[in-house]
Parts: sequence; structure tokens; C-alpha cells
Amino acid sequence: MNICPLCHSDNSALYCEHDTGTYRLCNKCALVFVSSSEYLDAEAEKERYDLHTNSPEDEGYRNYLKKVLVPVCDRVGVGSFGLDFGSGPGPTLSKMFEESGYTMNIYDHFYAKDESVLEKKYDFITSTEVIEHLYDPFTVVNKLFNMLLSGGLLTFLTQPYPSQDEFGAWYYKNDPTHVCFFSLQTMQWLAKKYSATLEVIGKDLFLFRTKGEDGN
Repeated sequence: MNICPLCHSDNSALYCEHDTGTYRLCNKCALVFVSSSEYLDAEAEKERYDLHTNSPEDEGYRNYLKKVLVPVCDRVGVGSFGLDFGSGPGPTLSKMFEESGYTMNIYDHFYAKDESVLEKKYDFITSTEVIEHLYDPFTVVNKLFNMLLSGGLLTFLTQPYPSQDEFGAWYYKNDPTHVCFFSLQTMQWLAKKYSATLEVIGKDLFLFRTKGEDGN
């Protein structure tokens, strides 16, 4: 099907046809996505994630996650309540926040599926290399924004897709669990939809700040 999984528009065009899949560009929200007919089943998807070896003891992984930790700590007060959404088989970012004085919950569809944490409200939510895996980004992203307290911070770390000419050689699309790809334009569309301000750090960290109780 050619319905955009993020905005549900049926207005899309072929972006790239490759051995790894057929990729379409949504003309409304600028998401690039693969058809749901190309998704892995749950068992195959989890088998892929089980190959990940990241852990809190891996200093290289910790150093990588500082690109999320430091900007959030700079913008959210110590003691704030956060959620690491898509924490993976070896939750690490949440532990780093706890070590920095924050209170954390984690959620992961395969490894920490405690639905009760999704019923709470948070000062901040992190989602690190997760949104490109979402089969239903419309529902998940909406849920994340609605779980934020007034003035809350939502961060997405994901690789924005390149130009159409470069997409075929782009390594990031080759992971079969990567099914939707975002651009700055997509993130700006989300910011407008949820009346949030958008800050971009580097090329791949997107920070959304929702309106506070005073409307700012």
C-alpha cells in the first residue's frame, strides 16, 4: 500500500527502487517509507535486534549516547522525570540519565514492554535510533507527544535521508528493520502539527519543545 504511515496521505511518489526495497516519498510530510508488505514479521524483526550488543559497560556506546545526554541535560533540570522509548536489549541511556540525577522509566516493544509506563506524563522523552523502525509512526509519535508535560522535551535521534540521487547507495536503508526515513522537512511538519518548537543539533538530533502552561 502507498498510504504514508506517518500522516496517512495517499499522495506519494516513487523515490527509489532498489534490491533492499521500494521507497516512496510522501508529498505531504516528506517521509520516505517502504510498503507494509515489505515489513519483517515480529520474529524476524526481533532476531535482528538480538544481534545488537550495546550495553552500559561499553564505553564507546556511552560516548556515542552523550550526543543525546548532554543536550537534554542542558535543557532539562536535574531531578526531572524522563522516559527512554525504545531502550533496546541493553538499556544504557536511561542509566546515564540516572547517574546524572534524573528519574527514568524505559519502554521497549520487545525487551521492556511495560505498558503502564506509557500511561504516565514526562518532563522529557528520548528516542534514539528508534523512529526509523516504526511500522505505525502515526500512532507512536502521537502517543509520545501526548505523554509530555507542558513545556516537555521530545528528542529523536535518526539519520535524515539523502537526496534521491544518493539514496540508492545510502547504507542506512539497507537494514531491513528500517522502514521509514525522516528529513528536516518531516520534522518541521511534526513541529507544526504538535505546536512545538524544533531545534536541530548536528544533522541527526531533533529536539521538540512543547508549549508551556503560559503558551510559550
